[in-house]
Amino acid sequence: MPSISARIPDDEQDELEAVSELLGEDRSTVIRKALGEGLRELRIRVAIERYQSGDISLNQAARLAGVSLGEWFEIARERNLTSQLSSDELDREADAALDL
Repeated sequence: MPSISARIPDDEQDELEAVSELLGEDRSTVIRKALGEGLRELRIRVAIERYQSGDISLNQAARLAGVSLGEWFEIARERNLTSQLSSDELDREADAALDL
């Protein structure tokens, strides 16, 4: 596993220590978990922005977010996303999803 170093503000170091104690895990484990969760959330946020602007389709949004189409539908429901697709486009997306 590669190693990286980063500088963080004092308040974030304090928060890292607090979360590490809360979880009963060492700082490296907490950093790996936070990075993983943060990167996933960033991918989802970008996918949402591009989907909402109409730049990408449902399938493309799911791929960009790194989730299955079913998971994307759950994300869309949880975040009250509106579809940018016409009914014909939704039909094509549904057909494409069945082929997956």
